[in-house]
Amino acid sequence: MTVSSQVKTTLASLKSAQASLETFALSTQNQEAKNLFTQAAQQTSQIVQQVESRVQQLENEEPQYKGF
Repeated sequence: MTVSSQVKTTLASLKSAQASLETFALSTQNQEAKNLFTQAAQQTSQIVQQVESRVQQLENEEPQYKGF
């Protein structure tokens, strides 16, 4: 497995985790838990943006990996 495909797999996992956290925040009635899940989703969103930036960098350096 190439580094590019590993990074893209990680990105997909992070997006899944972020969506789960957002779902948990919406589905709980406990305000403290809601705040915790929302904060975690926001932090995950920042990480997703950083990893997406790295994917772009990898695709620019190695065009053959674009779209994989």
